[in-house]
Amino acid sequence: MDNHQAGPVETGAAMDYREHEKTYNLFLAGAKWGTMMVVVLLIAMVGGFFAGGGLLGGTALFLILNAAGFYLLR
Repeated sequence: MDNHQAGPVETGAAMDYREHEKTYNLFLAGAKWGTMMVVVLLIAMVGGFFAGGGLLGGTALFLILNAAGFYLLR
């Protein structure tokens, strides 16, 4: 661990704010798209298993809702 700081200890090490912003934006995008995928998967499972859609109906519903979600969240 590097403990060689140029300034006072209270200020901490210098931060690369551009890289911090890129990482934060990537995290937010992953959370947004991941949440959308999980919600779409759960809705498609309900449509396929409980609403009588079967495997093909659930798969079709999954693909349709994914396309709509990607269009709406872009």
